[in-house]
Amino acid sequence: MALLSGLTDPNIKRHLLRDEGEVIVDEVRHHWVVFALPVLEMLVALILILVVPFTRVDLAWFPFVLGIAVLMHAGWKALTQHMDRFVITNMRVFRVNGVFSQKLATMPLIRILDISVIKPWHGRILGFGHFTFESAAQEQGLRDIRYIGRPDERDLTIQRVVQRSGLRGRTPN
Repeated sequence: MALLSGLTDPNIKRHLLRDEGEVIVDEVRHHWVVFALPVLEMLVALILILVVPFTRVDLAWFPFVLGIAVLMHAGWKALTQHMDRFVITNMRVFRVNGVFSQKLATMPLIRILDISVIKPWHGRILGFGHFTFESAAQEQGLRDIRYIGRPDERDLTIQRVVQRSGLRGRTPN
C-alpha cells in the first residue's frame, strides 16, 4: 500500500524547508482539461475490450491486447499529469513531477524577474492558462508551467507573496 501511495502522491511537504519557516501558500494541480485525452483513450480501450466477445475467436486476442495497451497508456498519461505539481511557498516556487523518479525544479522568489500569463482562447473559456517565468538565471528547470487553473488568481498570489516578503520595493502612489 505504501508503494501505491508513493506512486500516486508527490508528497510535497517533504520538500519544504520547515526549519527555515517555509510554508505552502498554494499547491497547484493541472487543470482538468489535461485529463480529457486520457479519458477519451480509456473510452476507446473500453470499447476495444467490449468488442472481444463479438469477434472471431482466432482474432479476439488483437482488440483485447490493443485495448489493454491503450488503457495502460491512458493510465500512465493521467498519472503523469496527476503527479505534476507547482507549489508557491513564502520563500520560493517549485515544481515536482515524475512517477517513478521525481524531478524537482525550484526558484527562489528573489530570482523571479517577470511572469507572463498566457491564456489561449480555449483556456479563457475553460479557465486555464500557462505561466512563463523569466529569472535572473540563464537556464532554469522552472520556465514554463502549462495548464494552470485560475491563472490570474495564481499570478496575483505569487505577486502578493513576493511583495509581502519585501523582495521588491513598494511602488509609489
